[in-house]
Amino acid sequence: MNEAINVIRTGIRPNSKRRSWKKVISAVIVYLLLFLIALVFLGPFLWLLSTSLKVNANVYKFPPQLIPWPINFKNYLDVFHIMPLWSYIWNTIVMTFLGVVLNVVICTATAYPIARIHFPGRNFVFYAIISTMILPNAAGMIVNFILIQKLHLYNTVWGVVLPSAVSVFNIFLLRQAFITIPNDMEYSSRIDGASEFRIFWNIMVPMIRPAIATVVIFDFMGFWNSMIWPVIILDDKEKYPLTAALQYLQGNLAYNFPYIAAGTIISVIPIILIFLVLQKQFINGMVGAVKG
Repeated sequence: MNEAINVIRTGIRPNSKRRSWKKVISAVIVYLLLFLIALVFLGPFLWLLSTSLKVNANVYKFPPQLIPWPINFKNYLDVFHIMPLWSYIWNTIVMTFLGVVLNVVICTATAYPIARIHFPGRNFVFYAIISTMILPNAAGMIVNFILIQKLHLYNTVWGVVLPSAVSVFNIFLLRQAFITIPNDMEYSSRIDGASEFRIFWNIMVPMIRPAIATVVIFDFMGFWNSMIWPVIILDDKEKYPLTAALQYLQGNLAYNFPYIAAGTIISVIPIILIFLVLQKQFINGMVGAVKG
């Protein structure tokens, strides 16, 4: 009787209070778990950032110093004096730009007919392309190296970019995105007299921008962090990208970890910025590919 009177006065049932408390407790637990998982994944990056701001003598202290004190930003300036970092950054920008543009153009032009145009052997072509994904990248290095030498592209930027100018995964991802577009869009364009190229460029490509953004993120990370292949192809160390140059910095300055950490942080910043700018399109592109 008293509970009924309290419900009439307050308008709140006892069960609803319990449910609200359960929701709050479950939300707190979920956020704590997410925080711990994020801390585990961010741990190496945070430790690298902390090391880049330390004085070299504090790196070897025990117990390890997580929060650097005194904070030393001079490491970032010294890296630019120790090595021609701007030159390596420019080399990386050129290689990354050429690689991303070639991948987007070629993979989009390849995925569109496989997804939208009916021609004999279409499925065979698609499965033949996908089957090459089982081959390890190292298996093609010798063939690519011989081909680059035959084309007289050794020790050039094009020799670094061309072997990775097409990605099978990108073709698969873009094909799945093209498949999700309703056929009515294509049929109405054909009735209006649009050509095949116009349908592709003005209608289909703008509708798969999230998938293209995903390709841009993956390729940007791949070309920006490329190290082994540029070292094989480029004989001139002045043409090295940033990641390969930092490996030589690590070899020459193994005694000074703050310099190495500062150079690594500098190389990671563009990747973080690209992902932050394109993260919404990246999520939509991955969801669209899974649905397709």
